[in-house]
Amino acid sequence: MAFGGGLDDNDEVMSEINMTPLVDVMLVLLIIFIITVPVLTHSVKVDLPRADNTINEIKPETVNIAVTDGGQLHWNEDAVTIEELEQRLATAARQEPQPEIHLRGDRTVSYEHVIKAMAAVQKAGILKLGFVTDPGQ
Repeated sequence: MAFGGGLDDNDEVMSEINMTPLVDVMLVLLIIFIITVPVLTHSVKVDLPRADNTINEIKPETVNIAVTDGGQLHWNEDAVTIEELEQRLATAARQEPQPEIHLRGDRTVSYEHVIKAMAAVQKAGILKLGFVTDPGQ
């Protein structure tokens, strides 16, 4: 018996694909998708409240501590002693948010004076300390 139709009586098997079951399956899938798509896109309309999602970022102030050649300390532009520096740093550490400390040391200043300023910042409990350098040198 021959598959694939034909009027010849050869006993060879024909290697043709029967397209009828394939078309039937595709039509059934098409009908299923046509029915289910409107169900999936159906939604309930709700009047949602409005909210702003921007971050309220409070920028901390920046305090510049400079150590000059002679070991003199400066808080921004004001000359201070090490005791006054420690008091100001203690006050700054209690602020919310804590200020950022930028430490500038003169090129010829003794390392000891810069370390004393760093120790005072650490002792006060300030978390952000940065060193300012001149990139051109």
